[in-house]
Amino acid sequence: MNTMPSLPSRSVKADIPALCALATAMVLWSGTFIAMRVGLTAFHPVLLIFFRMLVSALLLLPLMRGWGRSAPYRKGDWRIILLMVLAEPCLYFMCEAYALRYTTASQAGVVIALLPLLVGVSAFFILKERLGKKTWAGFFLAVGGVIVLTLSGEDTASAPNALLGNTLEFLAMLMACVYTLCVRKLVGYPPFFITGLQACGGVVFFGLVCLLFGARLPEALPDFEPLLALFFLSFSTIVAYGLYNLGIARLGAGPAAAWSNLIPALTLIMGIVFLDERLTLMQSLAVLPILAGVVLSQMRG
Repeated sequence: MNTMPSLPSRSVKADIPALCALATAMVLWSGTFIAMRVGLTAFHPVLLIFFRMLVSALLLLPLMRGWGRSAPYRKGDWRIILLMVLAEPCLYFMCEAYALRYTTASQAGVVIALLPLLVGVSAFFILKERLGKKTWAGFFLAVGGVIVLTLSGEDTASAPNALLGNTLEFLAMLMACVYTLCVRKLVGYPPFFITGLQACGGVVFFGLVCLLFGARLPEALPDFEPLLALFFLSFSTIVAYGLYNLGIARLGAGPAAAWSNLIPALTLIMGIVFLDERLTLMQSLAVLPILAGVVLSQMRG
């Protein structure tokens, strides 16, 4: 039995709002790769994430009390909540922010194609779910493509160390996998309440990291583009995570994670249009087994 993320026709017909929410979240997340690249031109990576979390938390805090009342706390959930916040936004954003200093948004977006497979394989080991031969074949095919994509990267001004950057993005995907499984365990809490917990936890974590790293404010007021990127990142934190959490609650972790398959293509297009990024010939060829592996892993019958 193949238990990898898929979207059964019954679910598609039954929950169109959830599917629209996931599609919107993927578009916003694809845009965050572009926004991060722009924001990093003016802000220290940790400082940029701190402001992203701070703005999001300030906007969500007034509403969290009401959301919390609608779903009383369940004994023992603090462990799952703590692990969720530590995985994402804390470690996830740390890895991703530094990844985008060393690789392009386009390459980082392609690495995200591994997320549905990582969720499926994690479910095999953690939840004891069975995986079909096609799932395993697709997983190794996609991983091989990511390895080729990473090793064939050429250091350029926009990607000074593609190997390091893509490796950090892969670690970010591992954190995203942990986060997805945790959110599935927290079904019953309002999706945007979970997003608020993430934002508040992120403020504390990245505030401490800023002090540790000695991250300082820019000496001069940043240009309009980095400030706009910061606003977009904060907006996407609230809306994209809230919609994604909603999708997980209504469709399950696997089907929700499957929608991240849209991110590589969307990020490639946005990177070309907004940042004038390009892949080498070998990297372009490496994208094919990654996407083929994802498709193969979700084929049934």
